[in-house]
Amino acid sequence: MKKRQKRLLLVVGGLAGVAVVAGLVLNAFRDNLVFFYTPSDIVADIVPMERTFRIGGLVEDGSVRRAEDGVTVHFRVTDTAVAVPVVYHGILPNLFREGQGVVAVGSLEDGGVFRANQVMARHDETYMPPEAAEAIKRAQREQARTVSHPEGY
Repeated sequence: MKKRQKRLLLVVGGLAGVAVVAGLVLNAFRDNLVFFYTPSDIVADIVPMERTFRIGGLVEDGSVRRAEDGVTVHFRVTDTAVAVPVVYHGILPNLFREGQGVVAVGSLEDGGVFRANQVMARHDETYMPPEAAEAIKRAQREQARTVSHPEGY
């Protein structure tokens, strides 16, 4: 083998190695992505059933129910347009309450119930997670547009 062929083989082998490493890193990154969806997205059926994702919005007033075991909580998350039932088994943050912003991480079960494995609440009176605030604004704009331009007119 000539010196030039050896160098070419080394370069091609190095590029192949870099491509394999990049592919493995991107695959691991894709598996760890957790996307954000709103209750309207869930009702529109655009969320993956088998993947973990985040849902955000407001805790609907009058929706919080605690089970007899003391750690299971049922509540509804709304973006002011629609609400999605959430079940969480664990200790809620101290700032969790009705009417406040919340982001929950989990997955959607059959029947449209979101099973959360983590719940995050706002950290002061004025803060709301940016994704939840944007989702609520988007739902309010959509609702206002629907009211001002009803279907068929």
